[in-house]
Amino acid sequence: MILKDLLEKLEYTVLSGNDCIHINHLVNDSRKVGMGDVFVCIKGAGFDGHKFINDVAGKGAAAVVVMEDVEAPDGVTVIRVEDTRYALACMSAAYFGYPAEKLTTIGITGTKGKTTTTYMVRQVLESVGIKTGLIGTIETIIGDEVIPAKNTTPESFVVQETFAKMVEQGCDCVVMEVSSQGLMLHRVAGFTFDYGIFTNIEPDHIGPNEHKDFNDYLRCKSMLLKQCKHGIINMDADHIDEILEGHTCDIETYGVKGDYDFKASDINLFTKPGCLCVSYQLAGKMNFPVEIHVPGNFSVYNSLCAIAICSHFTKDIERIKQALIDVRVKGRVEIIPISHRFTLMIDYAHNAMSLESLLTSLKEYQPKRLVTVFGCGGNRSRDRRFEMGEVSSRLADFTIVTSDNPRFEEPMEIINDILTGIKRSDGEYVTVPDRKDAIRYAILHAQDGDVIVLAGKGHEDYQEIKGVKHPMDERVLIQEIISEDEVRAVL
Repeated sequence: MILKDLLEKLEYTVLSGNDCIHINHLVNDSRKVGMGDVFVCIKGAGFDGHKFINDVAGKGAAAVVVMEDVEAPDGVTVIRVEDTRYALACMSAAYFGYPAEKLTTIGITGTKGKTTTTYMVRQVLESVGIKTGLIGTIETIIGDEVIPAKNTTPESFVVQETFAKMVEQGCDCVVMEVSSQGLMLHRVAGFTFDYGIFTNIEPDHIGPNEHKDFNDYLRCKSMLLKQCKHGIINMDADHIDEILEGHTCDIETYGVKGDYDFKASDINLFTKPGCLCVSYQLAGKMNFPVEIHVPGNFSVYNSLCAIAICSHFTKDIERIKQALIDVRVKGRVEIIPISHRFTLMIDYAHNAMSLESLLTSLKEYQPKRLVTVFGCGGNRSRDRRFEMGEVSSRLADFTIVTSDNPRFEEPMEIINDILTGIKRSDGEYVTVPDRKDAIRYAILHAQDGDVIVLAGKGHEDYQEIKGVKHPMDERVLIQEIISEDEVRAVL
């Protein structure tokens, strides 16, 4: 391929060499550069690709793409652009033959609800014969291939590579989670989404190496509605005016509180053996009763969003209804059936908003006690710890404070921050630093009719300590715990 062809969607300046040279591969990792490749210099929090120009030149790179003044060896073409992350996205799209143009693309952003909604959408579309790929927090799904996720939204090169694989596998559609980081870092630049979805927003991902403040977070979330053809919006969400400001897409609405395109009414929370459920009457552009075997009012919003999206692909009401009943998502209000005496579930709630939404919804099922087991991640905003502690103390009957991913911090320092928030309200609590011990404590002390929530880890199957990820899946921990004689006796 010719370098100029990879740059066709960009404004750029040729600082040395020429843009008509042949290129073997597009690369943004200096370790992977080979003879005749073009290397895009990306700047990150702890690295700067511009510092590796001599290194990649020594490996035979034919060209480099930069966003600042550099000195490059003779014979290396140097292309300057305004933003190399944006350039990488556009060049990746060209490199893989613009695969997004061969798919119907659905991007979902918001503080919570992204993961569950993507699975709901995929479940519905697959049920009506629309082969649908998925890119999300938990995994990437391409046909029968499942790839564990490293980021909610992968780097732009990986996004385009994944799109290309989906096209090869015969996918008609892709539904993906779009994080604020993914938007801020141009990981989904280089194409226009067919559908852009906004679920909700509350302060999150604010701190070192994330967003400098809530306004920045808000700005990044709103970018999706300037990069899609058709927007689908939760009109009950906070800050909706700011999100919609400057949007360039058609708008369709959903919610509970107003006269929207897709509206839920007559919401009913109920239980069935092994599950907490919700039902409602859908009205607007589609009209039918909905039942979901995932608890809480947030499930109403997630399913409304999924229905609004899927209405553009199918009018098969019975398939939609059954798909919504069948959907299950790992680590998202995932019930682990170990006893008829109490309900044990795993959920990814890892910030105050998601925890408050979850606990508020579960309280409506009137459990004997609502018990939370959670910690907070290290090297993240301390405010999250105070806020989650306060929420749990205020809404749960009993809190078991434990460890999550301490990363490079001491676990007890994180726990003490959580306790600061706990003490802002009057909820009962205990501290059990080891997470397995904390889960065992919760099970051993469970009362009939309790709902116990293991919050924060969700789908994660590791615990990160001092930069090392150690295997730790709460489902495995639970199975190990319930095999113990002392525990079996109380189940």
